[in-house]
Amino acid sequence: MGGMDYSLAIDLDRDFDDVVQATRAALADEGFGVLTEIDVQATMKAKLDVDREEYLILGACNPPLAHRALEAEPELGVLLPCNVVVYRTGGRTRVSAVAAEQMLGMVGNEELGPVATEVAQRMQRVLDAVAAG
Repeated sequence: MGGMDYSLAIDLDRDFDDVVQATRAALADEGFGVLTEIDVQATMKAKLDVDREEYLILGACNPPLAHRALEAEPELGVLLPCNVVVYRTGGRTRVSAVAAEQMLGMVGNEELGPVATEVAQRMQRVLDAVAAG
């Protein structure tokens, strides 16, 4: 699993494209739309001629939760949308989501606590759903 305290991660012995599809579906089920997509593999190949394994960054947003967060902390846009990454590592496919409570905790605004908790719970359910296959 992810050793980083700023992310929640799962490692799966499943095909990259299947995991991406499952991740998109699980995000939608939790009310997250994907606003941005960055194909890091394609970008690195095009810009640097570097070959790397598949790596996709999905910028996910739950509009009601984002609205609540921005009402409490207008500067929070620098941390939005919430990134979920799907990439190949060590022959497996990893799904990693931002750890919302740690990320929003650094802002130091107590009003964000309940929003951070809800985002964290939803992201954990996303990972659980993807892991369940």
